[in-house]
Amino acid sequence: MTGDLVDSMAKWQQTTRPASLDSLLDALGPLLPVLDLIPNAAIFIKDAQARYLLANQTLVERCGLKSRQPLLGKTSAEVFPAQLGPVYTAQDMKVLEGGLVLESQLELHLFKNREPGWCLTYKWPLYSQANAIIGLIGISLDLQSASKTHPAYKRLVAVDEFIRQHFNRPLSMAELTAIAGVSAAQLERYCKKVFHLTPRQMIHKARLEHAHRLLHSDMAITDVALHCGYTDHSAFSRQFKALTGLTPRQYRQATGQD
Repeated sequence: MTGDLVDSMAKWQQTTRPASLDSLLDALGPLLPVLDLIPNAAIFIKDAQARYLLANQTLVERCGLKSRQPLLGKTSAEVFPAQLGPVYTAQDMKVLEGGLVLESQLELHLFKNREPGWCLTYKWPLYSQANAIIGLIGISLDLQSASKTHPAYKRLVAVDEFIRQHFNRPLSMAELTAIAGVSAAQLERYCKKVFHLTPRQMIHKARLEHAHRLLHSDMAITDVALHCGYTDHSAFSRQFKALTGLTPRQYRQATGQD
């Protein structure tokens, strides 16, 4: 269902050119009760200053709020924790100022209880009839469990187990395709169908989950990097920040471990 929802939103963004954000919100207003019923997807619209104009109930709850009103008119920097919010707003501004389309961005979010959660985030610029960017629309999907009904599920489980056992060293696509007995293109396609991630994202996820656990200890960050399969501390920091918006040290501070 969520895959269909993302496809529908992408097509809608490509074909919709509202006269103004107000007219767009008026048109979408009747749909908000339906959007509120989608439990694992935070859906939102923001204006050209990255302020929330529309948010469904899932997003309201993720922000630890009881109602929608305190969220509207504010940026992520004003709503989310101090070390996280500005990162999300900076991402918004890349969409709003440069027309960036963000698709299937694997992100590790920290929720109000400081528990981590994996999400796939999508953001698209909204264009007016004059072809100017007037806002953005986005959706952040909670990463779903594996689809066990897919014919390739058993072979891909072996790939997933191999990644989880060997993420602390470099992994090649050749190793993974040999385990699955399929081509690289097929593996990419099947992994997205079953795990909702590419093989590369699966590796990043396994490494970052382990890093999350180690960052809750007093282990030095350079040692955390080595234990997670990174021989280069700076490469670990770059990848960690790409998925969380924070450096490992900032993440440790945000989770109260430093």
